[in-house]
Amino acid sequence: MGDNHETARVLLERRGQTYTEEAGIRLADRPGPLYQLLVLATLLSSRIRAGVAVAAARELFAAGYRTPSAMEAATWQDRVDALGRGHYRRYDERTATLLGTGARLCLDRWQGDLRRLHHAAQGRPTQLRRLLTAFPGIGPTGADIFLREAQAVWPDLRPFADRRTLSGAERLGLPQTPRRLASLVAEAEFGRFASALVRVALGEESAGAVTREARR
Repeated sequence: MGDNHETARVLLERRGQTYTEEAGIRLADRPGPLYQLLVLATLLSSRIRAGVAVAAARELFAAGYRTPSAMEAATWQDRVDALGRGHYRRYDERTATLLGTGARLCLDRWQGDLRRLHHAAQGRPTQLRRLLTAFPGIGPTGADIFLREAQAVWPDLRPFADRRTLSGAERLGLPQTPRRLASLVAEAEFGRFASALVRVALGEESAGAVTREARR
């Protein structure tokens, strides 16, 4: 178990940045950052490299589309252009439509505030998944991405580990349950740890390099 703790420490040191942070989102339990996370989860849901999805999110936010009102007010071409600047070209036209429709749903159903969604689901992951998948472009994978990152500001979700998190843990020879994984790091660090494990699963971080460093 000591080796597992050291592996977790090394991984956090090497890859402790969440995808939310990489996208320039200052995540907090507030309407703006939570909506930005929803946008990021939508982009990460496509079959496209995570780095491209993050770059596209940064371009959308740089263009000012940080709230559902701003996203809906942008023209479809404006959204396509921002996605293109992030090299999100394979799915840009479809995604531009999804983002506009999703922004309207966020405004109509949740008054632009996803804290209302959290409250409606009473923090239960199964209910949160159901409500999140109502957004166009957010399927089970996108909902899990949202919840994995949101656990940093919604503590009642912790420890949340999706399929990709557990896949990364398996590659590192770590435990395969959320609670056992959570025992390896401080509670507040579990969201970062989960994201770091996803990077291992996606090949953004080398499992071999992490384990070798942990054994030194």
